[in-house]
Amino acid sequence: MYEGIVQDLIDEFGKLPGIGPKSAQSMAFFVVQNENYDPTKMSELLSTIRDKVRFCQICGMISDQDTCGICSDARRNPAMICVVEEAKDVLAIERTREYRGYYHVLGGAISPIDGIGPDDLRISSLMTRLADSSVTEVIIATDPNLEGEATATYLSRLLVQPGLKVTRLASGLPVGGDLEYADEVTLGRAFEGRRTFS
Repeated sequence: MYEGIVQDLIDEFGKLPGIGPKSAQSMAFFVVQNENYDPTKMSELLSTIRDKVRFCQICGMISDQDTCGICSDARRNPAMICVVEEAKDVLAIERTREYRGYYHVLGGAISPIDGIGPDDLRISSLMTRLADSSVTEVIIATDPNLEGEATATYLSRLLVQPGLKVTRLASGLPVGGDLEYADEVTLGRAFEGRRTFS
């Protein structure tokens, strides 16, 4: 353990998700020891981020405008909405360049253990978006874990409407993975999602 401000800096870095004690220490030492690194820019960004960043009024994506760049893009397919848990999921899907519809960010997943129910998510705003019947497909792209599955099941029952197709992202074996290392759920999903060779 270090003394004073250095330990405070390590502790602050350690509060970030995915940063363990060693990573926090490395980051703090980088800031302290690297004379070429000026932390002023990061300090300015951190102090103003809460004032300048907001959530898109339409989809819930993180943006610095009232409407995000995706919702403002008229070239996208207005008949499709992909429902995700978090804004970072939108970026992951966008990197594939396979999807050209719009998104809806729930802001989490149903998790009774954590006290998160359907009313804590952006489900009512999703229903508002679907009210005009212009959307013909909703793709549920929640995480393939217990909370994501609970959310997907809840949404699939809620979204039963005439003319609305509700789909779920396929899940199964990762490319390059070995069958012997796959768990039963993943292998079962791979069998359920099998398709015909074309």
